[in-house]
Amino acid sequence: MSTQHALALPSPAPSNTVVINARCSLRIEVDQRVIVVAGLPVHHYRAEDAVAEAYAMVFLVESGFAQQTDVARAFERSVRTIRRYQERYGEGGMAALSREEGWRRGRRRISGKRLRSIEMLKSQGMSNRAIAQRLGVTENAIRKLIGPSKPTTDTQLALAGIPTAAGKPAESGVPSATPSGKNPDRTTPPTNDHAGDCHPIAAPEAADDDDPVPMSLDSDASDRTLDRQLAHLGLLDDAAPLFREGTSVPGVGVLLALPCLVESGLFRISRKLYGEIGPAFYGLRTTLLTLLLMALLRIKRPEQLKERDPAAFGRLLGLDRAPEVKTLRRRLTRLAAQHCAEQLGAELARVRVDQRGHLMGFLYVDGHVRAYHGQRPISSNAYVARRHLAMPASTDYWINDRSGDPLLVITGEVDAALTKAMPRLLCEVRRVVGERKVTIVFDRGGFSPKLFSTMIKDGFDVLTYRKGRCRRINERRFVRRRAVLDGCSVDYRLHDEPVRFLKGKLRLRQVTRLCDGGHQTTVITSRWDLRDVEVAYRMFERWRQENFFKYMREEFLLDALVDYQIEPEDPTHTIPNPERRALDKEIRAARADLARLEREFGAAAANNAEQRRPTMRGFKIAHGRLGTQLRKAHARVSRLFDQRRKVPKRVEVRELNERTVVKLATERKHLTDIIKMVAYQAESDLLALLRPHYARVDQEGRTLLHELFVTAGDIRLSDSELNITLAPLSSPHRTLAAQALCEILDKTLTTFPGSRLRIRFAMSPPRRIGLAFPGTPAERSTAAEGAQSR
Repeated sequence: MSTQHALALPSPAPSNTVVINARCSLRIEVDQRVIVVAGLPVHHYRAEDAVAEAYAMVFLVESGFAQQTDVARAFERSVRTIRRYQERYGEGGMAALSREEGWRRGRRRISGKRLRSIEMLKSQGMSNRAIAQRLGVTENAIRKLIGPSKPTTDTQLALAGIPTAAGKPAESGVPSATPSGKNPDRTTPPTNDHAGDCHPIAAPEAADDDDPVPMSLDSDASDRTLDRQLAHLGLLDDAAPLFREGTSVPGVGVLLALPCLVESGLFRISRKLYGEIGPAFYGLRTTLLTLLLMALLRIKRPEQLKERDPAAFGRLLGLDRAPEVKTLRRRLTRLAAQHCAEQLGAELARVRVDQRGHLMGFLYVDGHVRAYHGQRPISSNAYVARRHLAMPASTDYWINDRSGDPLLVITGEVDAALTKAMPRLLCEVRRVVGERKVTIVFDRGGFSPKLFSTMIKDGFDVLTYRKGRCRRINERRFVRRRAVLDGCSVDYRLHDEPVRFLKGKLRLRQVTRLCDGGHQTTVITSRWDLRDVEVAYRMFERWRQENFFKYMREEFLLDALVDYQIEPEDPTHTIPNPERRALDKEIRAARADLARLEREFGAAAANNAEQRRPTMRGFKIAHGRLGTQLRKAHARVSRLFDQRRKVPKRVEVRELNERTVVKLATERKHLTDIIKMVAYQAESDLLALLRPHYARVDQEGRTLLHELFVTAGDIRLSDSELNITLAPLSSPHRTLAAQALCEILDKTLTTFPGSRLRIRFAMSPPRRIGLAFPGTPAERSTAAEGAQSR
């Protein structure tokens, strides 16, 4: 009976489908919304109909089709909103769902005293932004109360400020130090020279509008009760850093990384993308600074904060105590909800390109596989090279510059090989580096002549290993090449020749290296302008990226799960068919069995005594049992091949089983990876500054930085400066190198984030080593000469 052919129906118009769970989805067509359950539409409404949308949420939950968390995520509402809709519907039906949300009409949203203060500041000609910074709230809050600022007023204020700026230095607005008589610790409460003209809770205005300084009512850095009360009332978006003097403060050396962290642009770009995550005592700036210092101090998980003294760690942040684990996780959840991690990484990469453009000629691309050991049925699998095993895992693609420092991290698609992920990676690279010429260096996993042709047309050069077998070159044709590249002396035996792919349409360059053991390593590139020794050197330097992965796994715990959140996999997403994978396994076993029987049959034929069985018919009769097994094995292999032809290579997720197939949540992991990447970049920048002053910087540079970060030190305050004096290190030569680093960082004029305090760094002189004969050798020799003369 012939099979029925599918009707040639026109394909449906593309639609945007929001997955609620494995059974339910929300389909969006222009201004129409359709709720689909098990493939059947059950509810339909227009996008403007808020009552119908609220009823759809209640219907899905009350009918048992979805949970509150699934519905809230799909409709971009909070779980509390879903519960409120259920309560309203249960009390008054559909009519109750039409009740307006928000504040009741006529209800005052701000106290009369606070409103009068705002009106007074506005009457003095201040802009909305200046008022918001002075009161510690957002500019939108002021705009909602009194409307937008008038352009004419802003122009007059700007013109009026020009002579003042030219004739008199601008006020720094730095919190001044208030001395205390008996207490050895001093605090720096924010003050203002024009105290009579400002509000009692006013904070110092920022000299730069893009870097606002938060307010503070507290004068004691060890007791931030008033600021916490302001945050509780919704009047504070982030706590102002207040420091107090102290001696032997543990871990204060980690503040040496602040100039590099500020220069990376993380605080500025995050403020532009995320705005504020308040009102909160621990706002956006404090959260990011906490995560960065945790990474530098090797606090690898948020749970490890429980093992740290919160008061001691809080002193590094300018707070009375560091945030708790649950607080830090909530802030990460709030940041991840905005889905800006990918844009944040791209903006940081652009800043990095502007700072280190000379290192962007060669970019190394490789995927990092993170194995998953949980119980969730995730849909992604990957080959974990460290375990030599294919297992549930997710892949992130890292792009590193010529020196091996990370530039960009991109979360990969499910089951996407490097050849399939490369077009997307190249688009991201082009957005970051602009129109400059870039050579992409990658492993043989991305070997594809078609991909090479596309990359060259898009303006990229290729450098990779050749995959597969190729003609072996005679050892006499290799030439010894020596060179000094990046300060390293290299010595290779190389052979250079042109090769063609794609039936002669693609002409590339092949450089082959002969190793000492006779192995030949083949490199393919489109760079004809480089020397063969530099081509080989740049290719073999790809191991810098592997060393980077190892360092990040061990020092920053790159493979750790940040949270246990999961996301439902798109039901229409296709993955390799597990049924076909099982058939492939059976076919391999059947073919191995067939090969074994053929070997036995051949051995029997070779050992056949022709005097007893001179004909083939006699041989088959004598070995009839073996022949029967051989025919059955042939038939089994043929049957399995026919069965595999009918099984599609890829299937949609919803066709696998009735269980909900999920994937690991990526946004929070992506965000923490970016923070760890910025911390690693800060270490690399400090290492570059330390290189001229420490001979063994390549062997012990990062170890020295780790010792510096955990070093205790003294904190001293003045009206405009935060002075950090570190204790001597384990040896005098390390102390001298650290002192040179402090002098370099002191010239950067870095201010502590969220304040106007300039950070000054210094090292205490190295301790004099006690000897049996006190004094230096020069002093002892001088003393001996004086004694002899007498």
